[in-house]
Amino acid sequence: MRYDLVIFDNDGVLVDSEPISNRLLAAYLTELGHPTSYEDSIRDYMGSAMHRIHDLVQERTGQLLPAEFDDTFHRRVFAAFEQELEPVAGAVDVLAKLAADGVPYCVASSGSHERIRVGHRKTGLDRWFEDARIFSSQDVGKGKPAPDLFLHAAQRMGVAPERCVVVEDSPLGVRAAVAAGMDVYGFTAMTPAAKLAGATQLFSDMGQLPDLLI
Repeated sequence: MRYDLVIFDNDGVLVDSEPISNRLLAAYLTELGHPTSYEDSIRDYMGSAMHRIHDLVQERTGQLLPAEFDDTFHRRVFAAFEQELEPVAGAVDVLAKLAADGVPYCVASSGSHERIRVGHRKTGLDRWFEDARIFSSQDVGKGKPAPDLFLHAAQRMGVAPERCVVVEDSPLGVRAAVAAGMDVYGFTAMTPAAKLAGATQLFSDMGQLPDLLI
């Protein structure tokens, strides 16, 4: 293994949540008078922390989202997760192999701690992630594309940034990993490869990942 730590993004990499959350986000923003398509949501918000949604809407419209926006959105997302959420195909096999080989890994997500844990409980991934392996943008001042979250995860796991590899599926996440001085493998299952062009490697099937890490 060429790395001492594998850092996974969560949404779209471990849990297949991006179609669900972006569908609901587009609908909610449209409901609030900010017309947004599913494709718009994927382009503008995929991989971002909640504060980015607020910032972009204010920047574009001069209007603030309502104070209850985050709570309402998360309530809708969590309800949909209970009905629809599945792990990304192949993710469990990758985690099982890393664990069997004794390779340290963790998750570093733009999502809240609650969102990460709700998704992991629903998909059964909670067996692979005790609290010490879970990091959220809530833990740092700035979310992706700032490097803060990945640097925080590496520091807490006791690994130098240059010995880490990040597994990401969003342009914001790739930018954050590069800024952190880490290699990053871009997962193109949902994101066009051209949008992850800054990645060290690109792959389209989670089953390919273990061989790439050797």
